[in-house]
Amino acid sequence: MTSRRNFLKSGCLAGIAAGILPLSEVTGAVSEKKSRKHWVWTNPNKEDTLAQLKTRYNSYYKAGIRGIFFENDSELHFGAAKSEGLEAHRWMWTMNRGEKSLLAAHPEWYAVNRKGESCADKPPYVDYYRWLCPSREEVKQYLKDDVQSILSKDYVDGIHLDYVRFCDVVLPVNLWDNYHIEQTRELPEYDYCYCDVCREKFKKWRGKDINDIKYPEASLSWRLFRYEAITDIVNEIAGVASSHKKQITAAVFPTPEVARRNVRQDWTKWNLTGVCPMIYHGFYKEDVAWIGDAVAEGVRLLNGKFPLYAGLFIPDFKSKDEVRKGMEYALRSGAAGISLFGDVTVEVLEVLAETTKTVS
Repeated sequence: MTSRRNFLKSGCLAGIAAGILPLSEVTGAVSEKKSRKHWVWTNPNKEDTLAQLKTRYNSYYKAGIRGIFFENDSELHFGAAKSEGLEAHRWMWTMNRGEKSLLAAHPEWYAVNRKGESCADKPPYVDYYRWLCPSREEVKQYLKDDVQSILSKDYVDGIHLDYVRFCDVVLPVNLWDNYHIEQTRELPEYDYCYCDVCREKFKKWRGKDINDIKYPEASLSWRLFRYEAITDIVNEIAGVASSHKKQITAAVFPTPEVARRNVRQDWTKWNLTGVCPMIYHGFYKEDVAWIGDAVAEGVRLLNGKFPLYAGLFIPDFKSKDEVRKGMEYALRSGAAGISLFGDVTVEVLEVLAETTKTVS
C-alpha cells in the first residue's frame, strides 16, 4: 500500500451536526459491539485485475473491514469493493494542494508564514507542502466544487478529507532529526497564515492587526481565529456531502490537544459522520499503550457527536502481538473501529478479526 503522504510516512520509516445524516443511518450505534466498523486507507493500483481485487476485498470484509478510503479515483476499484460489501470513499487532499495549474493560476490563494513567505514559491519542509489559505472565499468555493464533482459519481459513497488543517507549526517529535530542527517553540517559517486576507479578517473580528501584536504565536484569539477558519471550510464541505446524502469523514491528528497545538485543527467541532485520528504512536515516540490514551481523549471530547475510528500505522508495530495490543487498546478505550495504513497482510487481517471478536 502506498500513498502520496510520503512526508510523514517515509520520515517514520526512515526514521462536522446540522444538516448531516443521522449517525444511525450511516454508522449505527457506536456503543454496540456488533456495530464496529473497520477501514483501510489505500491508493488504487492500476495494475490490479478485477479478480485480484474481489479476492482482496472479500478477505477484508471477512476480517471486519467495512470501508475503504481510496486516495485516487478508480471506478474499477470502487466497484470491486462495493461488490464485496464494502463502502468506497474518495480520500481527498484538502488544504495542501500543489497542482501546477492551481499554483500558476492562483498563487495568491496560498498561505503565508510569519516571515512573509508564501507556500506558492517557498514551501516548508518538502516541495509538495503547498498550503491554501482557508480565509479566502475563493478557496472555500474551489474545494466545495471539487467535493461536488467527486460526490456526483454514483459509485462514490463518501468523501474522506485529509490535510484539512494548517501546515505543521510543530512536527511529531520523531521527525525533528529528519529535518534537522528542534521545534520546542513555534518557529516563524512554519507558522501560517499571515496573508492580507487573514490579517484583515482577524482585525475586523478583534480590532487588532496580528502584525502589531508582539508575540502573535502566544495570542489565544489568533489561535481561535485559525481553528475556526478550518472548521468553517470543513462544515461548508459537509453541507455538500449532506446534499448528496453521503458520508463525510476526515483523517486528523491523533488527539484534539495535539491537533490544535501542532496544526490548528479543532476536529471535535466539525460536522462529520466519523473521524479517523492518525494515532501513529511511533511518530510521537510513544509506546503502544498511548493509543488507548489518545482514543479515550478523543471519545471523551466528542461526547457521542460522531464515531471515532482509531488510525493505526502498521509499520510502527514491531510484532504481531504489538498489533493486537494496539487494536485492543483502541477498542477498549471506545473506538468504533480501526483504520489501517500500511501493508494489510493476511496476518494483520487475522489479528483484526480475532481482536474484534474477543474485545467486549
